[in-house]
Amino acid sequence: MGSNMTLITEFILQGFPLSPRMQMLLFVLFSLFYAFTLLGNGTIVGLICLDSRLHTPMYFFLSQLAIVDIAYACTTVPQMLVNLLYPSMPISFAGCMAQTFLFLTFAITECLILVVMSYDRYVAICHPLRYSAIMSWRVCSTMAMISWVIGILLSLIHLSLLLPLPFCVSQKVNHFFCEITAVLKLACADTHLNETMVLAGAVSVLVGPFSSIVVSYTCILGAIMKIQSGEGQRKAFSTCSSHLCVVGLFYGTAIVMYVGPRQGSPKEQKKYLLLFHSLFNPMLNPLIYSLRNSDVKNSLKRILGTERAL
Repeated sequence: MGSNMTLITEFILQGFPLSPRMQMLLFVLFSLFYAFTLLGNGTIVGLICLDSRLHTPMYFFLSQLAIVDIAYACTTVPQMLVNLLYPSMPISFAGCMAQTFLFLTFAITECLILVVMSYDRYVAICHPLRYSAIMSWRVCSTMAMISWVIGILLSLIHLSLLLPLPFCVSQKVNHFFCEITAVLKLACADTHLNETMVLAGAVSVLVGPFSSIVVSYTCILGAIMKIQSGEGQRKAFSTCSSHLCVVGLFYGTAIVMYVGPRQGSPKEQKKYLLLFHSLFNPMLNPLIYSLRNSDVKNSLKRILGTERAL
């Protein structure tokens, strides 16, 4: 390789191989989805900040989830929209590495925030008399901060292993953003350590947390079944159903992409799965929580009623 090796300083994201007309249609469609993602999650954060009735641990963690979803979408979607308009426009090496780091940070943080939210529901339903003592504001803030710190640190590990690699195979990334496994395929060096770390990281932040969520909800289900009144059971189920929907969407797609079998899984199929994961999940989360949560809907009505009165 030696003296004839030309190092790559920018990449071209191949995105989706479609006709120009279809790319323009997707640009308009994805722009609307992106706007709805920002509006929906921004509304959730705004309502929780403005309405004192929502100043509880459950809604504090929901606001954290909404913030992560906004950041998550902002990391990948704008570049994807640019690529739909200008397919051959390159992204710099630094920009690509930054996008990889930010995507991993927000993805890992969301995994951990969902675990913390399940623990909050476990304490609320299984230990209601001790809920205020266990889930104090100090504890909630600490758990949220730890989730962010772990997300940043684990992403820094992946980035520190990625940056020293020379890239000279090709400048075309077979993805709509700088996803780490797609970028690794362009390295002209041994990437076995990187691939092992990606798999180990995926197992640690997906399988482990998902297992803890399953354990939490097993205990929650047992506690709900012991409730005598049907109304009490329905109320308990309603506080958990939204979270379960979000957990299923997020972990389901992520585990298939990063922990599922590598053989027999077409690259294009995983690309579309990641599109759902990074664009549609953040868009659906506020819908799920607003449609299935009476507190959020009532808060929105109160805020809108106050604005009209003014």
